[in-house]
Amino acid sequence: MHTQTLTRSSPPTPREFGVGARITLAVMSSDYIRILLGALAETDATGLDIETDDVSTWIAGDEQRITEYIAALIAAASRGGEHVTASVLFSRGCPGEISCELPPGGTTLVSEVPSVPLTGVTASAQWALYPLDDHGSPEREADHMRDIYEAIDRAKANGSYVRSDHYVTRLSGDVATILETVAGGWVLAGRTVSHVTTHVTISVNSPSAGAVR
Repeated sequence: MHTQTLTRSSPPTPREFGVGARITLAVMSSDYIRILLGALAETDATGLDIETDDVSTWIAGDEQRITEYIAALIAAASRGGEHVTASVLFSRGCPGEISCELPPGGTTLVSEVPSVPLTGVTASAQWALYPLDDHGSPEREADHMRDIYEAIDRAKANGSYVRSDHYVTRLSGDVATILETVAGGWVLAGRTVSHVTTHVTISVNSPSAGAVR
């Protein structure tokens, strides 16, 4: 594994910067193969690189398309009413990645916060944000706790915030809104922190959802 560098003044593209995600989608049904394959066939993967192995599916592209794809895939698998869970890891900045080209000394990447159409599928989620480098940018001093609290404030503003819990923030709402919250915090932290990851576990149609307070 290695990290290549670019000697140039222009910012790297999302692919060069290692922007991507991994998703593991599980369907609690004996018919899970049909449901998963149907969801994959239904979900538009235009503009993305996708590779699946025996653990997860890797998705590379820009932040908007990655977020759209994940929201649509989870929603497609969930509309039949089965209990569906998704474990999603987003990463950008990629030190030690298989293929990642960063300018000498590292940099940050300014991207727009993804905006995803509502899916009509309601979910619950547990989310954590990890800014992993505090070098900052010429425009703003790095402060990882500031970025985390700002991401939580965005969740409160869009109505997806439920509460803080051990090691995570609990979210609820449309799958699209949850993923906008998660990806938004990831993108905004990435404007001042070169390496940022965020993880969310999303649950749809859980039989125990009504027991949660």
